[in-house]
Amino acid sequence: MHEHALPPPTTVDLIYFNAGGGHRASALALQSVLQQQPGRWRVRLVNLFEVLDPQDRFRKMTGSAPEDWYNRRLARGWTLGMAQELKILQGLIRLSHPTLVKQLQQHWLRTEPDLVVSLVPNFNRSMFDSLASTLPGVPYVTVLTDLADLPPHFWIERGQRQHFICGSARAVAQAHELGHAPERVHATSGMIIRPEFYETACADRAAEMRRLGLDPARPTGLVLFGGHGSKAMLGIARRLGDTTQLIMVCGHNKKLADLLRALPSRAPRLVVGFASDIPRYMQLADFFIGKPGPGSISEAVQQGLPVIVVDNAWTMPQERYNARWVTEHHVGIVHRSFRTIDRAVDELLNRLGEFRASVGRMKNRALFEIPGILDGIVRHAQTPPGTRPSSQGQAHLEG
Repeated sequence: MHEHALPPPTTVDLIYFNAGGGHRASALALQSVLQQQPGRWRVRLVNLFEVLDPQDRFRKMTGSAPEDWYNRRLARGWTLGMAQELKILQGLIRLSHPTLVKQLQQHWLRTEPDLVVSLVPNFNRSMFDSLASTLPGVPYVTVLTDLADLPPHFWIERGQRQHFICGSARAVAQAHELGHAPERVHATSGMIIRPEFYETACADRAAEMRRLGLDPARPTGLVLFGGHGSKAMLGIARRLGDTTQLIMVCGHNKKLADLLRALPSRAPRLVVGFASDIPRYMQLADFFIGKPGPGSISEAVQQGLPVIVVDNAWTMPQERYNARWVTEHHVGIVHRSFRTIDRAVDELLNRLGEFRASVGRMKNRALFEIPGILDGIVRHAQTPPGTRPSSQGQAHLEG
């Protein structure tokens, strides 16, 4: 009796770039969970900027990578006017479309993926057109790493026969509004977050807090503004220094960490530089203070923390819906400015039980839902049209 040979693994390319950090973090998280199915997936991480600029000409001409400029602006809080700059960038991408398509066509022909998953905005038209024209039949999937699209031409393009994986009801509705069929739009229960945010909390929270110089009896806020910090943390520290115990994570911004350590404070304060174990610090906190990024909000809520964020002219355009999402789901407080952070903290602590109950109702399993969605897309693409299930009964997927 002959044993059936196992089918070869599906080669899946996860497309990311380093602007902001959330795209790469999502790609790494998805890679980790796909690799837990041995023999099913062959995962390749693909930095889009390395494909488009393999000779690193941009860095050689300017002294830094394209995403470095963006990340420095985030660290310094220079986000005013980014909506207008986004329109300029999108215009340049449209003008460069024929060149981008040619570069990407060569890449797909050389690497021959079985499935392409984009975790980046703005470039999906070029990537889809290039893939469809060189490797027809290879499915193209966009996983939104924002809670909602920022139309036009940000995440969801009209008229592309591709799949979308959406982490909110708003994003699903936006995909439908742009004419995409329901079988191509897949809802998850939230954003992709790293596997470690699902791990069990530390056994002795009080002992760990005392070891770090914190008082376990005091309410504790975790202040986090991504991997490069933000100068807004200085104002928060000054306004809360006499009243609120804080854990302040500065990321790669050593100068900011030094300035925070030098600030006087009557309340205990722990200043942390770059930290890979963010879940550990979240488990020591009672609430979160930061920018309304989809990743940081989702991570905080997963760890049981109500959030305090702001929404104003300096909020990046693609993050403005996130503040609305916080209010709609009653998982925290949104103010116009961190100048009122003391009032926001007082309000949150007075209603902490109410906010914790709302946070506890959020059940985000997106990281573990996406592999099954991708598996269904691939299997459907490999099934001969005459043998595919009908759209009645079992929902079918178009490749």
